[in-house]
Amino acid sequence: MMKTLSILGSTGSIGQSTLDVVARHPDRFRVAGLAEGHDVELLARQIEKFRPDVVSVRNSDAASKLKGLLKAHRPEIVFGMDGACSVAAASNADMVVSAIVGAAGLLPTLKAIEAGKDIALANKETMVVAGEIVSRLAAEKGINILPVDSEHAAIHQSLAGHRREHVSAILLTASGGPFLRATTADMERATPAAAIAHPRWNMGAKITIDSATLMNKGLEVIEAQWLFGQPAEKIKVVVHPQSIVHSLVEYCDGCVMAQLGVPDMRAPIAYAISWPERVESGVARLSLAEIGTLTFEEPDRRRFPALDLAYKALSEGGSMPAVLNAANEIAVAAFLEERIGFLDIARIVERTMSAHFVKTVGCVEDVLEADRWSRAHAEKLIMQL
Repeated sequence: MMKTLSILGSTGSIGQSTLDVVARHPDRFRVAGLAEGHDVELLARQIEKFRPDVVSVRNSDAASKLKGLLKAHRPEIVFGMDGACSVAAASNADMVVSAIVGAAGLLPTLKAIEAGKDIALANKETMVVAGEIVSRLAAEKGINILPVDSEHAAIHQSLAGHRREHVSAILLTASGGPFLRATTADMERATPAAAIAHPRWNMGAKITIDSATLMNKGLEVIEAQWLFGQPAEKIKVVVHPQSIVHSLVEYCDGCVMAQLGVPDMRAPIAYAISWPERVESGVARLSLAEIGTLTFEEPDRRRFPALDLAYKALSEGGSMPAVLNAANEIAVAAFLEERIGFLDIARIVERTMSAHFVKTVGCVEDVLEADRWSRAHAEKLIMQL
């Protein structure tokens, strides 16, 4: 059966990997819409190959540039947040791949859910900042949210066929990032180039920095609570440098279910967009004999305080997860611009959270207000540094 996709963030690493899987199965998938934010030239090539009906770019200048690059196929071109929302809600799409990085992915994802689209969710920030709202709306619309993060895709598979009340613990695995063995002094001096040199995964700069601070794992803890309906005390993190075991679920009888595979995002993407079936993903086969050894260890919360900040935000609830996420986005951007040091990222987030009075989140505007406040406060702290 043909499934039609709209892909938000098509020129990013997840978007490109999604299109790689799609290209392997022209009889199974068709692209209805594409949205991108940074690479118009790549988008033009994607348009020629996949022939979508509508595409969105970041602004009117990018739209004009794209028109000049197009050749045989000329889709409708829209731009800005309204444009991304249009692609997300396209009437001829069965599923939306939500892969816009950061809180910018929230509104298009909500528009897709409101339009009754199943979601292949790579944008964890959507669940971090508005998990309760998103979960409630998805239930009302009767749509499926299929996780694309390798860890949450692993949990989804490890839960299949089991009753969730039998779950004792969810174990999210973390690679540890490029600074797993680094001293605090090493991290104080770390450059953006060193921080984005991930030892296992090929990801965008922001996500790779989050992996280096372990904030990425903290955001995944918050996301897991909403996706799988488990309390924070049942969601744990274990460092697994080889990135072969993508996550595990422990049950009340002591049995543990794990999902393994080589570190390649095409596998969880293929699982999400083809669910409840499976398709070939292009991923190399796993050879445990060649790997030989799999190791696990507790995360060092002293050197990586971002993880505890995420647990704190989850515990306080309300507007605090949105504040955590927004402050982190601002701090990571400042680090990549070499305005602050690597360890300043967690410091900025902590100080922003400490200055925030938690508010109830009842609607999207409450989330956006917390997001705006946090970004302004974090930027003020960065200027003071």
